[in-house]
This record gives sequence, structure tokens and C-alpha cells, in this order.
Amino acid sequence: MNSLWGNVFKARKKEEDTVRDILQRLPIFEGLGKRELNRIERILHRREYAQDEVIFFQGQPGLGMYIIEEGTVDIVSGPEKCRLAELDSGEFFGELALLDDSPRTATAVARTYCKMLCLFKPDLFDLIDRNTRLGVKILTRLAAGIGERLRKTNEDLTELTKSGGVDETEKQD
Repeated sequence: MNSLWGNVFKARKKEEDTVRDILQRLPIFEGLGKRELNRIERILHRREYAQDEVIFFQGQPGLGMYIIEEGTVDIVSGPEKCRLAELDSGEFFGELALLDDSPRTATAVARTYCKMLCLFKPDLFDLIDRNTRLGVKILTRLAAGIGERLRKTNEDLTELTKSGGVDETEKQD
């Protein structure tokens, strides 16, 4: 169920993938050179999560983005834990935290055992200070990716409204 985000940001994973292989297939890092990817790879952090472990909670401050190296993550919202997306190996989430200081808008839960690559805001900002050109490339692609997700969400909401799935009075609240 990928109704809101679909597979727009999926990087196909192969068994023999290296971190660089995964990065090259993500829209944020696509087309970057070997040296640029090496710089990014050096600032990534590896994390592992057990099945059903919360990666972050809705309402918490966002610290960075997560790239799923292996496993499946559910993005859920509210106390009823309404599933917004199911993300698999090669997909990423939480990238908005790299751009602003807003609290997380959903909870991320490891549906299965997960291995993650994490890019945290302080590390990205340090990279930007040291290599402005690379930082601008990443931020531009990051903004484009967030814009694409927003367009997809708007399309889904429009379709839902047309099909009668959203009450017009609810939309105005």
C-alpha cells in the first residue's frame, strides 16, 4: 500500500549492492560523481532496527533522513496508526527533516528487521560548509523530491475527493 508516496523514490536493490550503488539510484544523489558519492558515504550512519521497533515518533523533532538498505518500514499516522505508506529496500523517508525544524508528521516503524543508512542534518550542513557546490546539488534535488511527493499527494487527494472519499466540509477544516 503506497497510496501517498508510491514507488516514485524507490531505488531497486540488488543483492550485491554497495552503499554507493544504493546512493546512485536515489533521486537526491543521482548523477553525482564518484568523489561526491564518497563524500556523502563518509557522513552516513548505519543503524539497525528490530521488527516492530519505532524508528521515530510522530511529533518528535526530525533529525535526518533514512535510507532502507534492507527491510520494510511502515509510515503510520495518529493514535489509530493509519498506514500511509509501506517502504522497502532502496527507498528513503524523513528527508523533510533535512530542510526544516518541524516535528515529524508521522511515525516510522520497522515492519521487519531493518538496516538503514542515515543522513543527519548536522552532518549535511557540515558537508555544505565544506563543499557548497555539492550541498547545493543535494538540496536542490531534495527540494525537487519533496515537491514530487507533494504533487503525488495532491493528485491522490483530488482523486479521492472526486470519488466521494472526502467530504467537502471535512476538507475546509
